[in-house]
Amino acid sequence: MARTRILAALVTVGLLSVGAAAWQPSQGAIDGATIEQVKGNLYVIKGNTPVDRSVFSGGNVGVFVMDRGVAVVDTKLPGWGPTLLERIREVTNKPVVTIINTHTHGDHVGSNDGFPDSVNIVAHANTKANMERMENFQGDGAAFLPDQVYEDRLTLGSGADQMDLYYFGVGHTSGDTFIVYPALGVMQTGDMFPWRDAPFLDVNNGGSGVALPETLGRAVDTIDGVDTVVPGHIPVTTWESLQEFQRFTADLLAAVRQAKQNGQTADQAVVGVDLSSRYPEYNSTRVEAAIRVIYDELP
Repeated sequence: MARTRILAALVTVGLLSVGAAAWQPSQGAIDGATIEQVKGNLYVIKGNTPVDRSVFSGGNVGVFVMDRGVAVVDTKLPGWGPTLLERIREVTNKPVVTIINTHTHGDHVGSNDGFPDSVNIVAHANTKANMERMENFQGDGAAFLPDQVYEDRLTLGSGADQMDLYYFGVGHTSGDTFIVYPALGVMQTGDMFPWRDAPFLDVNNGGSGVALPETLGRAVDTIDGVDTVVPGHIPVTTWESLQEFQRFTADLLAAVRQAKQNGQTADQAVVGVDLSSRYPEYNSTRVEAAIRVIYDELP
């Protein structure tokens, strides 16, 4: 069945995925959404950090205008399809031909159904497997699953239209994709770098706080020529900000490991682990949850 014919069948975001279940699309966020130029032919429809649920808009959406059409990276929560298309039409009349889902969460895959059924949906193989377990991708909803998957690296397009997709290992989930726009020196990280706070570690979808720093380190060490980064939720930032986030995750892992080796309980580690002096610009709303996940992972 055509994707466009079963739009109404999409279930609420509460069924989308662990980690997005509490969020509902905000009409205020939808009405206030804007599209902004990152560089050249790359734009972003902004998301936000999910603190105030009344205005949560989901993740950042990349809009890459190519010769043959538009590539969209992530699709926010359910119900965003028409607004995403409206914002895209503010910068181009070209059709959307590709969707890339960076990972499985409902605030990044929720409006896959809002695009024509001719669109090619791309994701890492593990992300497709994770999405297949989500209730809204059962039955007719399977039409919104990725059509094309990859394992380690995939290049789409060429020249000014080139996008390089990378998988460096387990982190936020088991299937997170980094997208590099080499002609622009820009990388989009999905929620491998979502915000300046502790990471959300979705162990139900294969995430790992122990593996995350090493995975981010491989991305930092492998990718060249990038100076601009589009994170998962916060505004466009710098390559140095990604490097800082990698160090933060490594320092958090080291601190929790030391606490456990010292015989502390998880509750004691939550109280004792404090990176605020080293990272004064970071929030702390997600630190406790991350500490507990890491503590449980460690031997």
